[in-house]
Amino acid sequence: MHLIITEKHDAANKIAGILFPDRSAERHGGVTVYRSKAAGAAVVGLAGHIVALDFPGEYSRWSAHPPSTLIGAPIVSVPTKKDIIGALASLAPSATKVTIATDYDREGELIGVEAYNIIHRLTKAPFERVHYSSFAKQEIEQAFARPVPLDFNLAAAGECRQEIDLVWGAALTRFVSLAGNKAGKDFLSVGRVQTPLLAIIVDREKEILAFVSKPYWELVATLLKGQEAFTAGHAKGRFDKKEEAAAIHKKLGKTALVKGVLRDRKKEPAPVPFSTTEFLKAAASIGYSAASAMQVAEELYINGWISYPRTDNTVYPATLDLRQTVGMFKASPEFAKSALELLGQKTLTATRGKVESKDHPPIYPVACASKTQMDERKWKLYELVVRRFFATLSPPCEWEMVKASIDISGEPFISDGKRMSAPGWRKHYPYGMPKDEVIPPLAVGDVLAVKKVDLLEKKTEPPRRYGQGKLIETMEKLGLGTKATRHEALSKLYNRGYIEGNPPKPTQTGITLIDALKAHAGAITSPGMTARLESDMDGIAESRLRKDDVTGESKAMLRTIFDQLESHRADIGRTLRAGSAMDSPIGPCPKCGSPLVIRETKADKRKFIACTGFPECRNTYNVPPGTLKFDKKACEKHKLHIVKVTPPSIIDSQGKKVKGKPYEYGCPACKKEAFYKPP
Repeated sequence: MHLIITEKHDAANKIAGILFPDRSAERHGGVTVYRSKAAGAAVVGLAGHIVALDFPGEYSRWSAHPPSTLIGAPIVSVPTKKDIIGALASLAPSATKVTIATDYDREGELIGVEAYNIIHRLTKAPFERVHYSSFAKQEIEQAFARPVPLDFNLAAAGECRQEIDLVWGAALTRFVSLAGNKAGKDFLSVGRVQTPLLAIIVDREKEILAFVSKPYWELVATLLKGQEAFTAGHAKGRFDKKEEAAAIHKKLGKTALVKGVLRDRKKEPAPVPFSTTEFLKAAASIGYSAASAMQVAEELYINGWISYPRTDNTVYPATLDLRQTVGMFKASPEFAKSALELLGQKTLTATRGKVESKDHPPIYPVACASKTQMDERKWKLYELVVRRFFATLSPPCEWEMVKASIDISGEPFISDGKRMSAPGWRKHYPYGMPKDEVIPPLAVGDVLAVKKVDLLEKKTEPPRRYGQGKLIETMEKLGLGTKATRHEALSKLYNRGYIEGNPPKPTQTGITLIDALKAHAGAITSPGMTARLESDMDGIAESRLRKDDVTGESKAMLRTIFDQLESHRADIGRTLRAGSAMDSPIGPCPKCGSPLVIRETKADKRKFIACTGFPECRNTYNVPPGTLKFDKKACEKHKLHIVKVTPPSIIDSQGKKVKGKPYEYGCPACKKEAFYKPP
């Protein structure tokens, strides 16, 4: 039996359908297996990783093992998909050949080797590996016709990343959570990729908060050539002093003279092919978060519409038939016009980016879809990929540029105009289309009427927050994470409550976490150490470094960091508790400063307010039954937000349900003081 292993169930279904026309599905120990009697084959999907690295069970008790002991703790492999492992074990003895057909990248190679480790102990069958970048029929058939050996070095690099992330994440997370009294479900998460990313977001927010807006003034003239109006700005641009701008404004007359006209033509090159980072930037510009864009792209890939979406490559391989790929769309209602225009070019020459790799091509369409074949969420990204592909094969966009120098009562003014003269690639890729800025035909010596001159008061603006696309791009430049993990790091920051909104804004908890770590162990928040480890993992994949050496180096780094952390544990704890309290909807505990939260009694589920500093701080407050809301207004004395209560509904004397009327309860600390105050 030829046993084929894919990364996911959908991939197994797709590959079985392409290779084996007689394929049929059957359940094997609760797992779907696609069989071909004619070919004597079975195809199984793994659902991702089937084992995970972890510490032995006794290390799950935080109180029994100080965080630093995790650095040298043993690491074990734990089965996570026992049903799939069981299916592989039962199929393995009958195998005469095993083909690993997981995704072709570091993570996919490790997943394939996880399956190999289970199967090879139970069979003497030879193993082979196939690489593919899409589920196009021809590509799958060619991949299976040209198998290669498993790449154990690439898998070792993936396992090294897992081990380093486990040790760093678990040890640092436990330390800051215990220091900040945030154990349990509200723990404070720290990671070697997510924490430097959070630092980037926090640093930007501090730039914004520290920015002091300053006023400035501009002079903008509205001019007339005949009946056609256009504007010109004073050549100085900004005036820092209103008096200077006002003096010029006062002396300006009603006529203007054209002193010079410069004309130029500018070619705007077509964009480069989509790498994962470029794709996520473009998706962000049309409203997708990084996580949702990758999820949709994965679905489009599995369904056979686009190529593999995790790639650093920005150069199409020579094996990709560009004309044939464009030709798929010549009868498409949505894309035929663009496709036929491109096919009319004598040659199709693609743009090239700076990164050329051999694993996967840039993201491109592998099949022609119509709008009726998918929902709008998928269609918008599919259309983006198609139009980007078209754009990379198109000529430059050409612009006519005009710059007119104009004199008004001895003062220099400038009017800039631009007009698209040849759309080129922008005809096929309309995203972010600049507007024409048309000014009338002008010649030296033309006399113009001055309709009005506005003295505009403006203010300098703070820097903008980084959007998700920009953050992914920044991570790539700094060597933070990989093409497959960068969007996941961003999602973790949202899930842990460190950032909110879009573009991301750090919460007070996120800000104080970075403040505490920067003050006492800055290496955790710096991208340098993480980038170095990422580079070392590439060294493992390329056989330049050994996995044990890299993990050993990472543990030495972490021990140095813990020496710094342990000596400042009390300071770190105070900073973290203060930040968490500021994010609490209730406020900080008046006794210890830790955040207050809502709890319920075990016996009757009665709500009360408790301090997260428990058991060191046992401060609590009673609140009335009902739905609790916390007003933005806070008590001046205790700094707690005012509680508003909606009582539970009751049944009146006539058997009707009567909703409770909301009322303001007040500050729970004031209520407690009043209750215990002597008469």
